[in-house]
Amino acid sequence: MKTVLITGCSSGYGLETARHFHAQGWNVVATMRTPREDALPRSDRLRVIALDVSKPESIAQAMETIGRIDVLVNNAGIGLMGAFEATPMATVREVFETNTFGTMAMTQAVLPQFRARRAGAVVNVTSSATLAPMPLVAAYTASKTAIEGFTASLAFELEAFDVRAKLVEPGYAPTTRFISNSGNRMDGLIPEAYAPFAQRIFAAIGQPAAVTTETDVAEAVWRAANDMSGQLRFPAGADAVALTLSA
Repeated sequence: MKTVLITGCSSGYGLETARHFHAQGWNVVATMRTPREDALPRSDRLRVIALDVSKPESIAQAMETIGRIDVLVNNAGIGLMGAFEATPMATVREVFETNTFGTMAMTQAVLPQFRARRAGAVVNVTSSATLAPMPLVAAYTASKTAIEGFTASLAFELEAFDVRAKLVEPGYAPTTRFISNSGNRMDGLIPEAYAPFAQRIFAAIGQPAAVTTETDVAEAVWRAANDMSGQLRFPAGADAVALTLSA
C-alpha cells in the first residue's frame, strides 16, 4: 500500500487532497502547522502530523516520524494580495519562505529515499497565475513561478533515478479562501493611490467565468502522482485547462 505525504492540510486543497487519496486506499500523512484531528476521518491509514515547511527543524522532526513515503505533495502555501509598492520586503520573504523555499526544503528531505529506491514522485502545487499573471499578486506569483522553473528542471535531474517531478496548476478559486490563507499580511497593502484600481480588480474577480474547486485540485494531484509519462503540468479547473491550451 502506497503512502502520500501532503503539506498544508488544515483546509482547502490540502485537506481535500488528503481525503481523496485516503478514499483511494492510500496511506495518508496529512501535515499542518497546527494539527486538527477533527479535520479528517479517523483511520489507521491516516496520520495528522505537525509540520511547518518554513522551519528546517520542523521538517527534520517530521521526517523522522513519518519514515518511508511514495509521493510528496507540496501544497502548503501563503496567499497575498496587495500593491507591491506597499508590500514590506519582510512579507515578501515570508511568502517565499513557505511557497518557494519550503517546497524546495521538503523536496530535498524526501529525495534521498526516492533516489535510493529508484521510485517516487514530487507533486508541486502552484497556480494558474503563473500562466496568466494578474495585478495585485506580484509577490505571490513570483513565489509560485519560481517553483514552476524549479520543478521543470528537477524533472530532468531526477529522470536518471526513475523519480518523477510534476506540477499541478489550480485555476481561480474564491477570493475569500485566498485572503483567509494570507492571515493579516494584507493589512495596509492597498494604499489610497491604488484604491480605485484595486476596486476595479476586486469587482472583476468577484464575478469569475469559472471557479476551480477543491475537488478539481485533488483529482489533478491524484492524476499527477500516478502519471508515469513525461507529462509535467496538470492544470486543475476549467480556466486553468483553457489557459494551458492557449499558452
